[in-house]
Amino acid sequence: MARPASREARAATFFTGGAAVLAGSVLADSATEHYRGSFRNPAMVLPLLSASASLIINGGGGSFSRKTADVVHVAAGAVGLGGLGFHAWNVGRQTGGYRLGNLLYKAPLGAPGALVLTGLLGAIAGALRESRAGAVVPRLVTGRAAGAVVAFGLAGTVAEAGLLHFRGAFHNPAMWLPVSIPPLTALSLARDVARAIPSPATPYLLAMTATLGLAGAAFHAWGVSRNMGGWRNWRQNLLAGPPIPAPPSFTGLAIAGFGALLLLKGRTHG
Repeated sequence: MARPASREARAATFFTGGAAVLAGSVLADSATEHYRGSFRNPAMVLPLLSASASLIINGGGGSFSRKTADVVHVAAGAVGLGGLGFHAWNVGRQTGGYRLGNLLYKAPLGAPGALVLTGLLGAIAGALRESRAGAVVPRLVTGRAAGAVVAFGLAGTVAEAGLLHFRGAFHNPAMWLPVSIPPLTALSLARDVARAIPSPATPYLLAMTATLGLAGAAFHAWGVSRNMGGWRNWRQNLLAGPPIPAPPSFTGLAIAGFGALLLLKGRTHG
C-alpha cells in the first residue's frame, strides 16, 4: 500500500505548480511585449530564456537535480531584479520622469517582478523537497515566510493590473474584479501569516483568485477579438489588445498560496 505523501511533499507540489504557471505567464507576456519593442535592447531576450528554463524545471516536478534547479531559480530572480531596475530606469529617463503618463505607457514597472516570484516559488518548492529528505533547510520554507511571499506577490500583481486597467478607464465592469478579489485574498493570507492560523475564508478566496486568472485570460482573448479584423488580424491585435498571458499570474500565485496554507496547517497541528 502506497505511503501517503507528507505535508511538505504536497506543499512542494503546489509551489512547483504555481511557479510553472507563473513562468508560462512571464514567458508569453514578455515575448509579446518585447517583440512589440522589437527587442531593441539585447537584454530583452533574457526574460524569455530565464522563464523558459523555469517552466521546464518547475514543469518537471522535481525531476531535475537540485543544483540545476537552484541555478535556474537564482537566474530567474537575478533577471527579474535586473528587469525591475531597467524598467525603472527606462521610465525615469523619459520627459517628466515618473509622471502618471509615463507609468501608464512606458515599460511596466512591476512586470519583471513576476520572474523574481517565479524564482522564489521554485526555490521554496526545492527546499521543501530537501526538508522531506531530512536535510537542513532555510527558514524560507516556513508557512509564514512562504505565505508572506505569496501575499506580497498578489499585492504587486494587483498594483500592476490596477494601473493597466486604469489606463483602460475600467470601461468594462469586469475590469474591477482583479482589483477587488485578489486584494482580499492577499489581506486574508497576510492575516493568516500574522496569526500563523489559516482562516476558513482563505482557501475560497484563493480558489476565486485562481479562477479569476483563467477567466481573465479568456476575457482578454475576447477583447483581442473585438479589435478590427479580430483573430484574422491576430499579428496586430495581439500586440494592440489586452495581454492574454498576464491574468494567469494570479492563478500561479493562488496555487502557491494553497501550499503556504498547508505549511501553516502543519505548524498549527505539529
